[in-house]
Amino acid sequence: MNATYATVAIALITIVTLAVGGLGMRWSRTTSDFYVASRSVSPMWNASAISGEYLSAASFLGVAGLVFAYGLDMLWYPVGYAAGYLVLLLFVAAPLRRSGAYTLPDFAEARLGSAHVRRLASVLVVVIGWLYLVPQLQAAGLTLQTTTGAPRWLGGLLVTVVVLASVLSGGMRSITAVQAFQYWVKLTAISIPLIFCAILWSHHGSPAVTEHRHPTFDKATTVRIDTAVTVDVPASIKIDAHGSIDGRPHSGPFTLTAGRHRVAKDARLNFPVGAAVPVVKGSAAADNHLWAGPFASPIGHHPLYATYSLVLATFLGTMGLPHVLVRFYTNPDGHAARRTAMVVLGLLGAFYLLPTAYGALGRLYTPQLLLTGKTDAVVLLLPGQLISGTGGQLLGALTAAGAFAAFLSTSSGLTVSVAGVLAQDVLPAAHGVRGFRTGTVLAILAPYAFAVAAANLSIADAVGLAFAVAASSFCPLLLLGIWWRGLTDVGAAAGLIAGGGLATAAVLTTMLAHPTAGWTGSLFAEPAALTVPISFAVMITVSKLSRARISDRVNAVMVMMHAPESLQLPRADRWESAAGDR
Repeated sequence: MNATYATVAIALITIVTLAVGGLGMRWSRTTSDFYVASRSVSPMWNASAISGEYLSAASFLGVAGLVFAYGLDMLWYPVGYAAGYLVLLLFVAAPLRRSGAYTLPDFAEARLGSAHVRRLASVLVVVIGWLYLVPQLQAAGLTLQTTTGAPRWLGGLLVTVVVLASVLSGGMRSITAVQAFQYWVKLTAISIPLIFCAILWSHHGSPAVTEHRHPTFDKATTVRIDTAVTVDVPASIKIDAHGSIDGRPHSGPFTLTAGRHRVAKDARLNFPVGAAVPVVKGSAAADNHLWAGPFASPIGHHPLYATYSLVLATFLGTMGLPHVLVRFYTNPDGHAARRTAMVVLGLLGAFYLLPTAYGALGRLYTPQLLLTGKTDAVVLLLPGQLISGTGGQLLGALTAAGAFAAFLSTSSGLTVSVAGVLAQDVLPAAHGVRGFRTGTVLAILAPYAFAVAAANLSIADAVGLAFAVAASSFCPLLLLGIWWRGLTDVGAAAGLIAGGGLATAAVLTTMLAHPTAGWTGSLFAEPAALTVPISFAVMITVSKLSRARISDRVNAVMVMMHAPESLQLPRADRWESAAGDR
């Protein structure tokens, strides 16, 4: 990819983002403006903004990378990401908006009348927000490094600075405009290059991925190894090698025999046309026929369990993502919240068709990524690989701009939601706009430090872990809190600790220790199938054992959440009033 084109494209999207965000300074005056845009965002505008922040690094890069590497099993990611909004539409959107809350901790306190549950919810909001922010910042580093050659830490730093500037200037009003604009940037950036790639694919005779048993180089290809890798070679290949292989230096013709080999950093390997592609150990499906079938991908030693766990996490985790839920508080009423969720389903469905196509085309035209392990970069590199000359470079730069729009919009939404909770519940000495701005700095700087220090995960895998924690904590709290009057504060707290705590422990173990053996590795990597039922069971059981603690005001709260606005019943507005006084 041409570094100059990519740099200009990223610079342009950054400048425009700052300009659009700067408009928020003209509109944002009160605390309500900063937290929920004074609850005045229309459904279409809000749906574009929600889609803009929801289509994160996992959607723009990660889904394509997983489909490219592992095959059809990975289609559950985009299906789950979109279907989660159907659950949200049916069970949560309107009642949550009518609750009158600003944040998930506000809802927990309103429903259960407990400051302790509120504080516990606040901790989980920060945990989920930071887990989701880390892969955004890591993906920004990958994008900038892939497109310009810049050091990996610089991409995350750039996103951090831009997000701080946007959020500090105008809060939710500013971010709403930025995210709505960025959804359409992302849709344009991923669809236009794909159209050209599809045309070229048809001109090449529309080859199928499964025409060859193993991925092969469609032309003579030079691969540079940036990080030392262990690869599995499916068949002996005569290559031109410059660098260390299996601890021995080589400079010239070399036969890479079938089997497992260690390739050192900075090695340069020249492959002839038609050669089978070596694959980084355990990072992808090396057999194209298995790639196209079910349960063949190495997503754990128990793929059936892992698939069901992934489905649970993505279907139920959406309703527990704080940066998604806070946007429904910006709608004028519950009816508008439902309309917003319906439009979001359409916008997401249109987008998620595209990364899947990138993944399939990548097996044909960018197979070298299986050798380097950088499969998440397939969206960035495919246009330039398939389309020669300036046209391919410009289209590649467009995808880079779209990727940065994804990082900026999602990081902005997450920062706003985490900053709101930090300001209200963790930094009580700093109130109002000042507290929000202090929380903003902490909300983005802490995950940036972790993103620089942490070992890399697949982007979509890392986001999936945040979904698992959300599904195991806030999903039971919302569904039971909205639809079952028997939920008590003790039951909710016990379920949040059991489900959210176990899921968080599993996620941190996966990120830091990378367990891989047998059931242990599968349970830690995909904990939702275990932790979601545990959370529901604990909340229900403990609530039934503590019926005496059911709040005296539960009936009034339930009526407030479920009665239509047309009845003009009194609504709980103490959070808005309190926030406005800060």
